[in-house]
Amino acid sequence: MSKPSFVRTAYILLWFPKPSETFVFREVKNLFEAGLPLSVYTLYGKLNKDLSVEMQSYEGELFHLGVRWVVLLPFFILYWLGRAPRKTVSILATILFRKWRGLEKTAENGWACLCAFYLAYRFEQDQIAHIHAPWACGCATAAWVASRLTEIPFSFTMRAWDIYPPDSLIGEKTKDALLIRSETQYNIDFLQKFTGAEAGKFFLTYNGVPMERVAPREVGLQPPYQLLAVGRLVGKKGYAFLLEACALLKQQDIAFHLHIVGDGPLESELKLLCEKLALDESVTFHGFCPYEAIPGFFKKADIFMMPCVIDTSGDRDGIPTVIMESLIHHVPVITTPVSGIPELIENGVTGVLVPEKDPQALADAVCELIHNPEDARKMADAGNVKVQQKFNAKKNHKKVLEIYEQCLAK
Repeated sequence: MSKPSFVRTAYILLWFPKPSETFVFREVKNLFEAGLPLSVYTLYGKLNKDLSVEMQSYEGELFHLGVRWVVLLPFFILYWLGRAPRKTVSILATILFRKWRGLEKTAENGWACLCAFYLAYRFEQDQIAHIHAPWACGCATAAWVASRLTEIPFSFTMRAWDIYPPDSLIGEKTKDALLIRSETQYNIDFLQKFTGAEAGKFFLTYNGVPMERVAPREVGLQPPYQLLAVGRLVGKKGYAFLLEACALLKQQDIAFHLHIVGDGPLESELKLLCEKLALDESVTFHGFCPYEAIPGFFKKADIFMMPCVIDTSGDRDGIPTVIMESLIHHVPVITTPVSGIPELIENGVTGVLVPEKDPQALADAVCELIHNPEDARKMADAGNVKVQQKFNAKKNHKKVLEIYEQCLAK
């Protein structure tokens, strides 16, 4: 692929870089380094806390909006009212009179629409030829509005929270998008059925992880067994069920220690549950850890636990990148068949799948692995091969470039 065929592309994000969105950062960085003339525009302000060294050193073009723009943005609505009155009135009516789901998504989409009137102006000044939103909610709303005003083609990626449940503008965004990317086939099947969009508009582009060489290791699987969970402390991670499973392991006098890495809104609640289950000496909450520190946890782990669930809100994970990172470190995985996870974890082949929200099944799976360590290691090694084949970040982002070039050339 020749670099001159790449068109100037804008990525619209809420925040960038964001510590918990290493997969988005990796995509932007790899595309930028591959030669895509890419600029990032964020709807919110700048984040400075907990950024990895790599994130802090990002050298691509980056422009932040945020609350300091709240006074200026309405002037750009007036600009577009003067230049394209029918389009502007139609967009504003669509946003204002649409029934949105939930306060958070309502606020996000409203702000995204307001920002989009400025971004449309800015994109023309910056000679942007393609707009992409790495999330299907507010980011894609901003892309849709800017595209309607300027007629610059746009695309978006769908992941998890952004389409479960889908916002009330998803039909228009899907219909008008040049292309739609997904990190799972599960998402494609869902949105295609939900919107009735043609299959040719959707592209499967798996997330990936860096393929820095990780030496094969002999996972110890000796007591006390080191269990590891990494991720935000939110409902869809299923940590309450994991703690209940640990209580069952304790009742069986199995020597173990669970390490939970991450922070989030459920931290106090989970710590109280841990205390209630008398697990204080068996569980450590490590809080947020920088990305560079995570490999150290994998190198000491015997089993990686990711008990994902479909939350009461409908939110769920796609394929958590931490599962890929676990397998890159040859650590066997126990998880659930939620969303796109079975696209990576095949039960008994590349890991163990148990029903969601089932502490007993989680505990039984741990017992199965510790009593059959050779099988556990074989599954981890098979998972490692699958990650290298299907979830290589640089290879998958090269495919993204090919898709952009193919669709924009039409």
